[in-house]
Formats: sequence, structure tokens, C-alpha cells
Amino acid sequence: MKKRVALIHTSFVLFDREPLLFDLFDEILPEVERLNIVDDQMLAEVMEKAYIEPQITRRMSHYVLAAQASGVDAIFNTCSSLGTAFDVAKELVSIPCVKIDDGMAELAAKQGKKIAVLATVPTTLPPTAALIQEKADQLGTRIELQRFLCEGAFGLSMKGEKERHDDMVTEKALESAKWADTLVLAQCSMARLVPRLSRETHRPVLSSPRLGVEGLKAILEQ
Repeated sequence: MKKRVALIHTSFVLFDREPLLFDLFDEILPEVERLNIVDDQMLAEVMEKAYIEPQITRRMSHYVLAAQASGVDAIFNTCSSLGTAFDVAKELVSIPCVKIDDGMAELAAKQGKKIAVLATVPTTLPPTAALIQEKADQLGTRIELQRFLCEGAFGLSMKGEKERHDDMVTEKALESAKWADTLVLAQCSMARLVPRLSRETHRPVLSSPRLGVEGLKAILEQ
């Protein structure tokens, strides 16, 4: 019987602008059926308020419960900014729940000492940094973290202005590389820049999509 996975999204950016994640599912989990649950207002509301209100966590919980009720084998959260809401919601269900950033955060904690976390959405920085620190604590490793915001770049991406978005992210990456030994891209929408940033910064650059999907595959195969 085919495995089924529910993906929870908080914007249409992966559908309209950055289809890399779906390409990775086709490559790594080609036999897995995908159920997409999209609430394109949640991220906008979190960005406007700059924090996660209780009603957002309740909505996330409803989506996680609905996913389990649909009969999927696992739930995959694609939104870094809503990670803490997903942490609450996953306690309500009995199936595996995976955050897209889990694998990336663990690898960063294993190989980095001075880790720069880059994002184009400000609300993504705290949960991503906290997740990396959590993984480091579990591993017993000591790390330093700094956050770098590419302010305004996300809006450019949503308008389809990829070149300007990419240049802004690259500029911030070069700035962060003066301090960091490892760069972490806190959003799936930035992942396609890994080759360019690695080349220009001469630093390891980690992103979540491939590591996240590979981690999901390992769980589904258990």
C-alpha cells in the first residue's frame, strides 16, 4: 500500500515561485502520495503581529488533526515560522510529525561552531535559531548563533523579482560569512541559492528541503 503524507503550507510560494520542494519529493519519495493543506493567511498574520497568537496555534492544531483524520502516514510542516505552533499541534496526534528544518538544524549543530542563520522573513529567525540550539543541546555541542535578516527580500520574491531577491540574500550572506563558519538558510524559498552562496562565501551553506525530505523518508521506512 502506498504511503501518504500531508504537507502543511502557510503560503503559495512553493506552488507559484519555488517548486524545489515538490521536485525533491518526486525524486526522493516518488511513490508517496501528497495531500497539501494550505492556509495562506497564517504566515501573513504572524508576520504582521511578529509573534504567534493562540488562535494561530489552534488553527495549526486543526490542520494537523484533519491530516491524521484523512488517513495519512505522516505530517510534514513546510513553514519555519510556524514551527512552535506545529510543536504544540503534533502532541495531539499519534502519527509521525516532521518539521522541514529538523535535518538541517541537526547537521548545523554537528558541523558548525559559529552559525549564521539567514532569513528573508523576520519571524523565521527565532524558531530556526532555537531549533539549532535545541539540537546542539541534545548532541552536547557548544555553538554560537547570530541572526541575519535580508529585509525586504521576501516581498521581492513574492513579486517574482528573483534577481533582486537573490542579490540581497547574497549580500547578507557575504556579510555573515565574515563571522560565521557555517551558514544556514532558514527558509525553503532560499534553498536554490545554495550553490551560489557556497561559491561566493567559501563557507558550507545548509538548507532545509533535501535534508527534510530525506529525514521524512527515513521515518516512513521504519
